[in-house]
Amino acid sequence: MQARICINSIVVSRDGRWIVSGDDGMKVIVWNAATHEKVLDFTGHKSRICAIDISSDSTRIASAGGGVVWIFSATSGIRLLPPLLHYKIRGVKFSPDGGRFATASSDSGCRIYSTHNGDMLFDSDSQGSTNTSLLVTPLAWSSDGQKLFVASTTKVTCFNVSNSSSSEWLIRGEQSRASIVSNGKFIACSAGSSVSLWDCVSHRQIGNIIKHPVEIKCIALSPSGGYLACGLKGGKITIHNLRDVLPGYFDDGSRAAAIRLPLVQGSSEALKSWTQDDPTHTEMLLSEEITRVSSPSHYVLATRALIRVRLKHVTLAIEDAMESLKVQSSPIGHIAMAVALLDKGNREGALCAFDLAFHDCELQDIRFLLLLKSILVFECGNQEEAITRVEYLTTRAIDDNDDEATYLYSQARTWLDAVLGAMCMKMGNYERVMPLIECVMDLAPKYKQCPPLKTMSLIFGRRFNGPDVVAQQRLCEILYAAERTIEAVKILVNIIRTSDEEIQVCKATVDWIADFTKKFTTTLEPVGDEALRSAKYDDAITQYSAVLSLSPPSPANLLIKRSRARAAKGLWDDALRDANEAVKADPSCPWGYDAKHVALHGAKLYDGAINAFTSMLHVIEQSHDPAIRELRKNYISPSETIAAIDPVILGMLKSAPLVIIDVTTGCLCDGPERMRIFKADPSFKELVSSMTREVDNERILRVVANFFGYVMFSHAWQGNEPSFRDVNKVQSVWRLPNTPLNEKLHNFCKETRRLGYHWAWSDTCCIDKTTSSILNQSLTSMYKWYADSAATLVFLAGVKHPSNLGDLTRCLWMTRAWTLQELLAPKVVLFYDCKWKPYLGDTGANHKESPEIMQELADAIKISRGAIAKFSPDNLGVREKLRLASTRNATVEEDVAYSLIGIFKSDIRPHYGEGVDALGHLLEEIVARSGEVTVLAWSGKSSSYNSCLPASVSVYSQTPYSPPSLEGEELETCLAELCRNLPQQEAWNIYRQIHSLPPARFATRRLHLPCLVFPVRKLGIQELRRDSAEKLYCVRVSGLGTVEFTTADDLPLHEPQRFVFVHPWIRHLRGPSNVVAWGDDSESDTDSDAGSGRNSGSGGVAPLHNVRAPQVGSYSRVLQMIARLGQPFSALLLLQRPNEEYTRVAAENEIVVPGLGTDITCRNIRPRVLEIL
Repeated sequence: MQARICINSIVVSRDGRWIVSGDDGMKVIVWNAATHEKVLDFTGHKSRICAIDISSDSTRIASAGGGVVWIFSATSGIRLLPPLLHYKIRGVKFSPDGGRFATASSDSGCRIYSTHNGDMLFDSDSQGSTNTSLLVTPLAWSSDGQKLFVASTTKVTCFNVSNSSSSEWLIRGEQSRASIVSNGKFIACSAGSSVSLWDCVSHRQIGNIIKHPVEIKCIALSPSGGYLACGLKGGKITIHNLRDVLPGYFDDGSRAAAIRLPLVQGSSEALKSWTQDDPTHTEMLLSEEITRVSSPSHYVLATRALIRVRLKHVTLAIEDAMESLKVQSSPIGHIAMAVALLDKGNREGALCAFDLAFHDCELQDIRFLLLLKSILVFECGNQEEAITRVEYLTTRAIDDNDDEATYLYSQARTWLDAVLGAMCMKMGNYERVMPLIECVMDLAPKYKQCPPLKTMSLIFGRRFNGPDVVAQQRLCEILYAAERTIEAVKILVNIIRTSDEEIQVCKATVDWIADFTKKFTTTLEPVGDEALRSAKYDDAITQYSAVLSLSPPSPANLLIKRSRARAAKGLWDDALRDANEAVKADPSCPWGYDAKHVALHGAKLYDGAINAFTSMLHVIEQSHDPAIRELRKNYISPSETIAAIDPVILGMLKSAPLVIIDVTTGCLCDGPERMRIFKADPSFKELVSSMTREVDNERILRVVANFFGYVMFSHAWQGNEPSFRDVNKVQSVWRLPNTPLNEKLHNFCKETRRLGYHWAWSDTCCIDKTTSSILNQSLTSMYKWYADSAATLVFLAGVKHPSNLGDLTRCLWMTRAWTLQELLAPKVVLFYDCKWKPYLGDTGANHKESPEIMQELADAIKISRGAIAKFSPDNLGVREKLRLASTRNATVEEDVAYSLIGIFKSDIRPHYGEGVDALGHLLEEIVARSGEVTVLAWSGKSSSYNSCLPASVSVYSQTPYSPPSLEGEELETCLAELCRNLPQQEAWNIYRQIHSLPPARFATRRLHLPCLVFPVRKLGIQELRRDSAEKLYCVRVSGLGTVEFTTADDLPLHEPQRFVFVHPWIRHLRGPSNVVAWGDDSESDTDSDAGSGRNSGSGGVAPLHNVRAPQVGSYSRVLQMIARLGQPFSALLLLQRPNEEYTRVAAENEIVVPGLGTDITCRNIRPRVLEIL
């Protein structure tokens, strides 16, 4: 095992499975003790770990550091409690049963908490502080968990948890760091260079002091307590065999003999035989001991008397008791006589004989004798009096805070109530039985070593550390009859687990246990099933646990059910233990693996959950039961789920940026790397683990989209921004040098992470601009990347904090070419001022939903708030989009066009170096794709790409001329006049010629423009402008009359015939309805003038062919088109070149010419398609 940083604390679980370490890196790591592999790590602390511990059942870990204690699961890493605060904490230790844990502080004393809910159970205030800032091991518990030992620099403090009392004793090595460890029997305490050993009960020092030449840094005991390890300054470790230091302390036989039993004495062998309830062998040993000496001990004689009572040798027992009293009058002699007389039936004599014991007893034995007298009174038939006596003794013990006596009396009271309850049941007195049973259940404390109880058992031949077997059987039957099944089960389990030999050899008891076990199983399991179906999970767990406590022969199904109930309550660790036990009990049952999958999935251990589910499918497939094999079709395998997820991931990556920043690591990640990260992420594993019966495509899409959701960065470049190469060189944006521009990138990534996203994209470092194919793909895809982003963060470097309304539209960001699409494309936009605070303090999730911010933008760029918030390239016209672009500029000339690729859904391929031709390519494609010629409505300088296109997009800031609307009475008047002046057939032919013009198109930079041509008859200069090179020209135009315009070009005045004015707005002329519905050959709408040829054939125009008459209403639309032809329009001035080619003459302002009015003839209408260079 290799940790990356200094280890401050380490502990091994009691079952030997786990090694847990805490280090300076604020991390707790759980290692597999067998394989040395890291199982999991916990990173909840904010400072170094100073202490760790693991509970006795190896399920919970406590870690302390930085004044905080965390409790979390050893198997899943789930936090089981909120953080618990204890200032300057130096140690943490679980109690032996794991139900509590203690913490020690250098100056705030020690505290004890509940492991289950974190409640503070005890606080010593400042008493018990360690008084050192050094790393120490300051805590230890007694084996029964009732005492807590805390070491400081000069002493050990013992806290009695039950009554909050304390005591102290001094230790060697004053002013040195002190550490203690304990096996429950004794404490080893290191201070300075020595280790002293102390008895946990007496608090007396035992054995010799272990000394070292250098300071001891830490100590540890082996599980048995037989060996002590000392870590010394300088790195040396010494191991000490404590059997050498504490002679005889580890000898089980001699240790047992050393335990003094009240009132009785004897050889080790005889006492051992007596305590093992072998009266025959005990009598033989005592008899041998008596015969070996001339004057036997009164203790031995009294003891044999008690044994002979057990063997029903009452006369011999009375003789031994009398002989004992002759040798020496003693309490045990009188007690032996009383027991013998009672067995003979002489109750009054027995009570009188016992009273004499008080004359010869020690003062400290009086209470014990009073208790023995109560038992004797009970055996004599005075049960109520006996119970009253014991209640009085118990009350006195409680008042005196005497825990040992309280325990002793409570045990005796439990036995008395149990026996009396059994007697009442036998007599049919059930009203008396149940209150007695309540007392037994309430009073019975946990078992622990208690020498007086052993003496009572030896004297009366009863088990006083709980009701005897027969009494327990009766209790069990009573509770079962009262339908208090769970309590009855507890009694039954206690009977089963007892080591009493009478159970092992008594067939009746064995049969009784088998019968009642069967009863409970058949009763409780259906009750548990109903509770589980009714979602009463606590009840279900209780019922199943009761059955399982009886160790049924086939527990797998019960374990599975309990696992499901526990899982339903979120008790994942418990559910997992049940599932593992079920699999172990029956590996061929698929539902154990199913329960394991549910528990692991709930605990968020998805790898294990997927493996468990795969195992379940394998077991189903391999089952010998055809019905189970048939169930396989109800499930999908993890591999099938993954096969459904993969295409969704690839589709998501295909539309996402090529390279993106992982905001956690700061690394640049391409698509395959993001896919790898996703498949290692819990969200992917949870998706695979949870999809067991059918593929949920909607959920897959939702999870994948949520994980791969990325945030785009929008900002104005400020100089030497961090590049793709810069980040690759240091391998993470977080490792970039600390410069203002790098800090800008850092802040963007931090804000992305704060918003809950994994990925961020910045145009500064996420494009490898050295690779042209990647650069071109990025430029053409960028609009879509912004449109598909989860959010776009806009950094307004020039907006001060706090920001004010209007700051946004006045900042540099609003003037940049690229930021137009960065404003319009995203669905979610957030604006930040120079301090990375929300613009105007608006903390909403989307500033496109902010009326105030959207209105500011709408007022600035002159489109509606709705158009900004929900922009689509199809929602604005070509001319409007060009107007938006006209107010923005770029440092690189080509970017003016490339920044509009997405807004116009263009397919042009970027090629830096083409200069102004980039805009030409874009405008050419706009015309080619849509036939839209409004891009020609401009005045200014012509482009070198094509003379009909402008040199700069800024010209589109001008509002193009729009003829006044023709409607209402004016329209009716115009149509009426056209009807009078223009023959119908001629009108139809004009319509047909205009209607049949093809769309405008480009070919090899040449514009093929459909238009109406108006030749220039005369050209002259009207005025020369002194302050500029501009000239005012005046021309005579066929059909249009006199027209004036201004241009800087020098025009050939002697060649007016080379000039033409053209009307290119064919789409406007055609109007909103471009289709005329044609009828059959019969003319349905003719008049006397039709075909009369009025004005036909004049002006050198080719004769017009007759056309079919349209249906009713179509002619009205024809006249409306001709009426629009008569309106003023913005004309283009073209100069004819050789080979019927033209170039546009760039005017300083739009050339608006009068229309043809209503005096329209075929001679005035010259539809052509001109080729313009």
